[in-house]
Amino acid sequence: MFMKRFLLIIPFSFLLFDVIAEQIDFNRDVRPILSQNCYVCHGPDKAHRKAKLRLDTEEGSRKVVSMSNTSQSELIARITSKDPEEVMPTIKSGKTLTPDQIDILTKWVRSGAKYENPWAYIPPIKTPIPKNVSKEWTHNWIDSFLFAYWNREKIKPVRDADSVTLVRRLSFDLLGLPPKIATVERLKKAKDVNLVYESIVDEFLSSESFGERMASYWLDLVRFADTVGYHGDQDHNITPYRDYILDSFNQNLPFDQFTREQLAGDLLNGSTIDQRIATGYNRLLQTSHEGGVQAREYLAIYAADRIRNLSGVWMGATLGCAQCHDHKYDPYKARDFYAMSAFFADVDESKHFAVGSNSLPTKRPPEISVLSRKDREYLKSLEAKVSKTKETEDLIKKIKRRSVLTMVTQSIEPRVTRILPRGNWLDESGEIVQPAVPEFLGKLDIGDRRANRLDLANWLTDSKNGAGGLTARVFVNRLWYLFFGEGISSSLDDFGGQGSPPALPDLLDNLSVHFYENGWDVKKMVKLIVTSRAYKLSSKASNELKVRDPLNKLFARQSRHRLPAEMIRDNALVVGGLLVNDYGGSSIKPYQPKGYYRHLNFPKREYVQHQDDRRYKRSVYMHWQRQFLHPLLKAMDAPSREECVAKRSRSNTPVAAMVLLNDPSFYEAAESFARHLLEANHDHEGDRIIDAFRRALSRPPLPQEQSVLINLFKNVIKENQGKEDAELHAWTAVSRAIFNSSEFNTRN
Repeated sequence: MFMKRFLLIIPFSFLLFDVIAEQIDFNRDVRPILSQNCYVCHGPDKAHRKAKLRLDTEEGSRKVVSMSNTSQSELIARITSKDPEEVMPTIKSGKTLTPDQIDILTKWVRSGAKYENPWAYIPPIKTPIPKNVSKEWTHNWIDSFLFAYWNREKIKPVRDADSVTLVRRLSFDLLGLPPKIATVERLKKAKDVNLVYESIVDEFLSSESFGERMASYWLDLVRFADTVGYHGDQDHNITPYRDYILDSFNQNLPFDQFTREQLAGDLLNGSTIDQRIATGYNRLLQTSHEGGVQAREYLAIYAADRIRNLSGVWMGATLGCAQCHDHKYDPYKARDFYAMSAFFADVDESKHFAVGSNSLPTKRPPEISVLSRKDREYLKSLEAKVSKTKETEDLIKKIKRRSVLTMVTQSIEPRVTRILPRGNWLDESGEIVQPAVPEFLGKLDIGDRRANRLDLANWLTDSKNGAGGLTARVFVNRLWYLFFGEGISSSLDDFGGQGSPPALPDLLDNLSVHFYENGWDVKKMVKLIVTSRAYKLSSKASNELKVRDPLNKLFARQSRHRLPAEMIRDNALVVGGLLVNDYGGSSIKPYQPKGYYRHLNFPKREYVQHQDDRRYKRSVYMHWQRQFLHPLLKAMDAPSREECVAKRSRSNTPVAAMVLLNDPSFYEAAESFARHLLEANHDHEGDRIIDAFRRALSRPPLPQEQSVLINLFKNVIKENQGKEDAELHAWTAVSRAIFNSSEFNTRN
């Protein structure tokens, strides 16, 4: 509530986090105001601190808020002053406090100015599940927490979603694909709805499509792409890493092991091929292959890129802001930034300065040649045969020829890591630092030896002696976002001073503890969330909720939002009958406008789409060109993957509508859908439209919808009278209209 934009929306009517019974919570209510307006001058950054006053610590804040009498409080005097020389924040800063924010700070001081450590750095603690809730309404303990919050705020949840909406929601959320008609009918006709629903959840979680759906989100976080990004944006070898992510989610690899393998799979005892492939994570950053590159400069750039991503992915932190100076909003110091980068000083990543080229793909050693997991398993079974035929030997050779290169991490003698004053790579006067975790978060207990990447990975997932609880909280909050459209803390990428505190802290903490206490089991956590009653609610807000909770902070309803770019394309391919379910493999190149790469140099190149069935594979496999992202993806707000992205934008532009209408992929899918409709045995166009709606939207059309589409069909027939395939053109037009409807491209 206390973000400026929120206060501007409904300054008086929204009472959810207002000062109910004069209760002020420092982390929820006060810290966001101080962080936004005060910490730049009075925060953690010692070098730029004004008046030697620090408001981000209890000791510092006591200097100006120690008096319970607000008239004698320096803080209140400054923020209410009319004197332009005395008022805080200063006029020069460009920041101002709203009347509501001043009121909150005044009440905080009046109530004793209780201080709390930042919520993001306090390990999650399990709290008792609320008991005074409706047992008939709740489906699991998530609902108990939510119901207790709703009772406290005197709001009521909306009704449950209808079965069609629920199955479609679940299918897109877990598979990234629309549901089969049989699955929809199964839930509609179920006598025991909850039992059948749970069985559908289990089926979806066991599907290979689950890994493909989850991988899309993880690849945004780790900024996976097929190209180097800088300069010529040449291709590089990394697709086996993407398949490792798919497999990890499908095999339900525990998240702590998932972390260890990506950061330090090469350091594990007896590391496997998959664990070495996983270390491709450390090589996903952007690199330059320009002839005049200064190696020292780019090694510094790479180190900064890596720490920005690592802290964003696993810590929900903006540690990258401490590259040039101590963090202005959080306790991270510049020393912490460089000590963290020292963990990766052993990563061999300078060879491309000598051997990298403008070739496609460019050379980025160290690389290894690998087969897919399925090919490796098949090859192993063939080679285990005692007697091999002329066909077996040929098959073995054929499989081996399918191997591809992929970048991996190889440990070398660690480079010297210095604190770079103001981030200047030319300044070698800074102190040499050893690998260490941020000082205020503790330290590694490893004796006198030099810490390594495996130590870091273990610390990130150690809930007793490390940051495991904090890591769990970051990941669970993102899972909640995937299945509710928003995180319990809306700041998915900043669990710090500038981030939004969680609306339901007890629920988020219990989910976090539950996650690591249950072996970091991702599928178990997903199932817990999607089998809650809250997940099954309608996305239609009541009038009361529109006023009391317009941003749905308490999740008394579900969310409605446009599907991600990949799902929009995959949805059209499935409904059009074109999708090729070929799991894993190299990146695909579907249709793209001719000449789109005309300004892409070093080398000059032309995009050549695949002519075979690969162009109909799922969008998670699409070639990701960082500088020239596929127009379809770009129009639907997919990121370029130059940085960690935990939350995509959701815009609504004419460009997106034009893509949905005219992109060859969508037109071809609509035409294919029309052919399927014509092949079905229907006597009347009305019946065919009913069939089209059942296939595309899982429901029959409303009378008005049917009437509009029949008129469209007749008008196109009239325009194409006497022409060959007039009926196909007409049904393609109807299909395109359906494919462009909001419902077709929306998760409800």
